[in-house]
Amino acid sequence: MANKVKTAFANMGWMMISQIIASICAFIWTIVTAWYLGPSDYGIFGSAVSFAALFGIIIDFGLPTLLVRAISTDFESEHKYLDNAVSLKLFLSVLYILTVFFALIILGWNSKLITITLLISFENLIKSYHSLLFTSFQAHEKLKYQAITNTVINILTLIFIIIVTFTDFALTGIAIAYILANFIALIYELYALEKHTILPKLSFDFSFYKVLLKGGLPFALTGLFYTIYYSIDLVMITQFSTTYATGLYNSAYKLITVLTLFYTIYASVVFPVMSKLFKNEKDMLNFSFNKSIKYLTLVTIPISVFAMFYGYDLIGIYGAEYIEAGGVLKILIWTVCFLFINGACSLVLNASHQEYSVTKIYTIAALFNIVLNIFLIPKYSVYGASFSTVLSEILILLLELYMLRKINQLPNRHLIYDIIKICAASAILGIALYALNLNLWIAMIVSIIVYFSAIFLLRTIDQDDKLIIKQIIGK
Repeated sequence: MANKVKTAFANMGWMMISQIIASICAFIWTIVTAWYLGPSDYGIFGSAVSFAALFGIIIDFGLPTLLVRAISTDFESEHKYLDNAVSLKLFLSVLYILTVFFALIILGWNSKLITITLLISFENLIKSYHSLLFTSFQAHEKLKYQAITNTVINILTLIFIIIVTFTDFALTGIAIAYILANFIALIYELYALEKHTILPKLSFDFSFYKVLLKGGLPFALTGLFYTIYYSIDLVMITQFSTTYATGLYNSAYKLITVLTLFYTIYASVVFPVMSKLFKNEKDMLNFSFNKSIKYLTLVTIPISVFAMFYGYDLIGIYGAEYIEAGGVLKILIWTVCFLFINGACSLVLNASHQEYSVTKIYTIAALFNIVLNIFLIPKYSVYGASFSTVLSEILILLLELYMLRKINQLPNRHLIYDIIKICAASAILGIALYALNLNLWIAMIVSIIVYFSAIFLLRTIDQDDKLIIKQIIGK
């Protein structure tokens, strides 16, 4: 157990450093981009990103998740899986670009929207190769090199976007900045693979393509409905409202995205470990799941409480043009709590070979989200879309808990007690923020002191947590 915990948290350390850099960079370029483009063009950019993402499952097709699970339990199969997956993706890439193009023509979007969406689609192609190649680092638990690649991407993206703001390239320049950053980082990633794991070669085994497509299908379907669930809002706001409203929603959503990027660390570190634990030590799988939920809620609930009090102040960093989005942020922030918990539940179900159950859950949630949006967006605009997202997250949680109960992986009663303590500490934080009515920056410092003092007084950190901390630091 000690070695597994140390390896997992060493990887998490690298990913955490990378994510801190990524979050800082993303935070800066999000604000810079919003300032540079203004609400309407920022709305167009958000619509293009979301629309291109809706079809992203064509190039992904669940292959990264399939490969991590397959390779982490059988390293001898790595070349066969990775070589064929890389070549298969060449065909999927052509299909993806053509599908996006014809879908844009059918919708009748203007030439500006079409151009930006196609550029973002090319960026998605490169990102899809990153995701596929990262599986080798994840399966071998060598996430140091994935962390470095991510750092290169984010630093270069920030630099290129800042350069663009000194030009008149506008939306086109921003899109090209993303493409260049991802392409340069891909070159480094290939070098790191050759030095530290394996460098994939093109292999055209068409019979094995069937194995990959069949194995990736449930993950692809889950990803499809997951993407629809998270991307359809911006597309539907653009269709039913205005690009200005889309820009407001996108500004709040981007801040949420910066926070949810931390979930990427958890997923990339823990899923390979969970897959091994399901195969060899199922009791440890449940332990890992319970501790993951505890640590994720320990962070997300107080952040949500803070944003409820300072939503307009946080949105204010975009400028006065975006101030209306503060109300949207106060609603959307609660998706962070559910997203992290739901994501952890999904990983346990996937690691336990219940991927079809996850697919069904996200199918139901996506349809539920679309129906709510159809009724709520025309009447309540961005606020309707925000409520739709939160309600859909709650539905996912209920359905996933039901499935976890069927495979005897429900959270134990100790976790329930811990979550109650975390909620109590967050409530104390909320009371303090309401009573003190501080400015944003002082409130952040006071919140950290008040919240963790409450966590300490409520004895939320137990002996297992202390043992894990000791193992992380090597004592």
